[in-house]
This record gives sequence, structure tokens and C-alpha cells, in this order.
Amino acid sequence: MERHHNSVTRTPLNSVAVQRRSKSKSYRLSYRSGIGAASRLAFTPGLTGRRLNTSRKAPKSDKITVTKEQLALLVKTEWKLSYVTPLYQFRHTQLKSYSRQLSAFIAAEKLQGMAVDVEGTQNPFRVSFSLLQEMTESADDAVTVLIQIHSKPLFARQDEPQRPVWSGWLTCINGNLEYLRSLPKDFVCLPLFCSSEAGGLTSLVKSWFQQSFDCCFGPLEISHTSLQWLMALWTNCQQESSIRQLKMIWTLPVEPQLQVTYTVDAEDAWQLWSSVRKENTAGEGGENSIDIEEVMSFMQGLKGHFFRHFRLDLSAGRLNEVSTALGSAKSSGRIKFSNSKYMITTLMLLTECALLKMPI
Repeated sequence: MERHHNSVTRTPLNSVAVQRRSKSKSYRLSYRSGIGAASRLAFTPGLTGRRLNTSRKAPKSDKITVTKEQLALLVKTEWKLSYVTPLYQFRHTQLKSYSRQLSAFIAAEKLQGMAVDVEGTQNPFRVSFSLLQEMTESADDAVTVLIQIHSKPLFARQDEPQRPVWSGWLTCINGNLEYLRSLPKDFVCLPLFCSSEAGGLTSLVKSWFQQSFDCCFGPLEISHTSLQWLMALWTNCQQESSIRQLKMIWTLPVEPQLQVTYTVDAEDAWQLWSSVRKENTAGEGGENSIDIEEVMSFMQGLKGHFFRHFRLDLSAGRLNEVSTALGSAKSSGRIKFSNSKYMITTLMLLTECALLKMPI
């Protein structure tokens, strides 16, 4: 019989919950989707040899100009991340037509190919495409596209209105200029796809995009390094918007598997972060920037403090999740925004990750 252990300990700077769980076999499947030999992007320069930037702009408060309903959707939903290759002949001016086409496609798939009246009331699904005009950082970024699917519950009354059952959006925030400008004019690059999970609708939406715009989707995990970047970027916002606490979840390779929840008070995290920040750090254009060396020093300080108290070296483990009052991110490729002020900064990092993950 396998044993389960739970213990909780505290330090002056933080509280740590340590949980032992039975080890389960897991296999990480690497996804390398490819486009066929006839692909229109066969000779487009690729980005797969690049690495994450070693320096990036410090977070700044940005006001996102969208409707209250759209903002509530963006900051209250946990999004599943995917990358998507450039869309062939996608037009931001054809969104009404795309709404009708995707609505008919979903209804046909759900009804196993039965004919539906796209314009009439027989179609149980209504799709809407809309633009989030202000969600761009560079003039080369394509405008963010929001997709929503509405439907009635299975046993709804005839007069009951349709309700939102799925949401997703495609975005490009501060995309790599060299790559964006190398694309043929018929391609639109919106490499980051965020979707809510609901009854297989995500796979249907992806299938329609693949058939309509000759693109490919793939899962976008958030790497160990990217999670550390998010920790540093969010902690840097403490003086303007309290992060409340910095929470990390680590997995250590022991038997049985050891999961460590490491929580640091916001002020303690800020003091450590301030101590490793370089003076007068300025990036391109004189803007305040953060270097990877500062991020690594911050992490070493956190891991060193943990080791002094618990004699556990987190360097041997894997960082699986980070969260603050500004948001949370998981290595499995899930993210939740809890504050819209610094969404742009986070999306810049995720856009970079999506472009690097693309197989072309």
C-alpha cells in the first residue's frame, strides 16, 4: 500500500506546504506539427533556432480599451494556450462572413453532417467574431481577434436566449519584426491562441481554421524559464499594484513524488527583487528593462532561502505553477489574468513563446 504524507511548515518570510503524493507515470509527448510539401510557407525563414530574449521591458500599466463584457471575459477565464502558424488569406474585414461559416461548420459537425439553415433559427450555434483594437504593441502586430460561440442548453425552453458556451482569441503582441516582415503579404500572423475548454468546441474551431486558412495549431506549454520570467515581471509591479503574495508550486524527482507549495509574502518578495535589480537599468530607447541575470539572481535568492530552512534544493525540481494577484500560469499551458493593467506585458512574453514554438 502506498503512503500519503502531508505536512505544513512556516518561516518568518513565507509559508510552505509540502505534500507527498504517489508517483504516477507520465510521458511528455513532443508535438512537432508540420505543413506538407505543398505548403505556401515552405520557404519562409523560421524561428526555431532562436531563444527567449535575455532582456525585456519592465512592466508598465496599460489601459486596455475594450467593452466591460470583453474585459470581464479576458480577466476571469483560465485560458488554454496554443500556437498557430500564419493564416493564409485571413481578412479582418470579413469577420461577419467567418461568423456564418464557422457557425454552419460547428452545427454540421455536431449534427453529424445534417443540413442546417445558417440564417434561420434551426442552427443551435451562433458565432461572433470581433476585434480588440487596442490590444497591440507594435505597428506590425495584427489586430487581436475575439471569437465567441453562443448556444442554448440541451433542454432549454424555446424562448430561452442563447448563452456563451465557448470563447477564444488570437493575438500577436510585439511579435518578432524580422519574422513578421518576412511573411508574404497574403499571410496574417496571430501566433498566440487562447481558448476556454468546453465540450470539444476548441477542436472544432481549430479544425475550421486549419481548413479555411491553411494553418496548423499545436500545444503551447510554458517553460521553466518563462515561468521564472513571469515571477520577476509580476513581482516588479508590487509598488504600483500589490501582488499580495508570490506562490510557486514545485515538483521534486523523488519517490514518492514530492510536491512543494512555496508562498512568499509580497513585501519580502519585493525586498529580494529590489536587492538584485541593477541600478539605472535601461533598455532600447532608454526604457527601464529587466535582464535574465536579474531573474536568475531572484530565483537563486528564493531557492537559497528555502534550502536554509528546509534543506531541500529546489534546483533539482521543476517549477510547475506561479501565481500572484496579477495572474497565474501553469507549465501545462494554462494562464489566468486577474488584473488587466499588465496583460500586455504578459502577452508579449507569451507571443514570443508561441513564435519560437512554431515548427516553421
